[in-house]
Amino acid sequence: MRLDQKYSGNVFILSSDDYAASKAVIYGMPMDFTVSFRPGSRFGPGRIREASVGLEEYSPYLDRSLEELAYFDAGDLLLPFGNPARSLDIIAEYVRGVLADGKFPFGLGGEHLVTWPVLQEVYKKYPDLAIIHIDAHADLRESYEGEPLSHSTPIRKAANLIGGSNVYQFGIRSGSREEWAYARENINFYPFEVAEPLRQALPRLAGRPVYVTIDIDVLDPSAAPGTGTAEAGGITSKELLEAVHLIARSDANVIGADVVEVAPIYDPTEQTPIVASKLVREMLLGFVK
Repeated sequence: MRLDQKYSGNVFILSSDDYAASKAVIYGMPMDFTVSFRPGSRFGPGRIREASVGLEEYSPYLDRSLEELAYFDAGDLLLPFGNPARSLDIIAEYVRGVLADGKFPFGLGGEHLVTWPVLQEVYKKYPDLAIIHIDAHADLRESYEGEPLSHSTPIRKAANLIGGSNVYQFGIRSGSREEWAYARENINFYPFEVAEPLRQALPRLAGRPVYVTIDIDVLDPSAAPGTGTAEAGGITSKELLEAVHLIARSDANVIGADVVEVAPIYDPTEQTPIVASKLVREMLLGFVK
C-alpha cells in the first residue's frame, strides 16, 4: 500500500503534496456498514474537507496557522463496501505505515468502529497508551444483536486491550444499563459533561501518549444534527472546542486522533461538517507539535 498516494482530489485546506515532509497524515475512513440507526457517515470525510474551504488558516485560540504545519491528506481509503472486517484490515495496514514513518495519524470517519484498528496499531507502538474518548454514547457493548463488529463496541474492545484504567470517557449520556455499570466499575468515566472533568483529569495524563477520539454526536443535535445517532442533551460546539484546547495546552503527549460519525445527509444546513472542519483545524494545530 502506497502511503503517499492521494486516493481522491478532495483534501483538507492547505494540505501538502509532500508526504515525506509532512508531520501529520489525514486519511478518510468511509465506512458505515454496522450502524444501528441511520447510515451515511461514509460521506462525512469528504464533506468535512469541502467545508474546510470556508475556514481561515489562522486559529486565534492557539495563535497558530495551518501555514505553519505540513500535513498530507491522502483522501479516503478505498474500503470494500459492505465488508467491515476487510475494511478494518485496510485501515490497520495504512495506519501501521503512517506510524512507522513517524507521522501523526489523523482519521476522519465514518462510523466509530473505524477507530478500533487504529487503536490496535497505536497500542503496538505505545504500550503505555491512554485514550480520551469524547462521545454521547459509551460504545462499551461486547456485541450488538450478536455482532461483535459494531459501532457500539470499539471502546469496550479498547478497554479489553489496554485496560479500562487507561480509558477516559467524557460527555457520555447514552448506553445500556450494562454499559454504564461497566464504565463506572472499570473506566475513568465522566458522563454528561466534557470540559470541566477533562480539566481535572488531564494532569493524570501528563507525559503519557494519548489518542483522542471524538464522535461528533457528543454535540447537542441543535449544534450537529448531521450524525447517524443523534442524542439530545449534548454540549455546545464552544465547549467541545474548549476541550480540544485544554488537551492541546496540557502536558499529555497526543500521538493520534480522529473525528467520526459526521453524516451530512441529515444536515441540509451543513452546520455539522462546518463544525467538524473547524474542530479538525484546532486539533491539527493543537495536537501536532
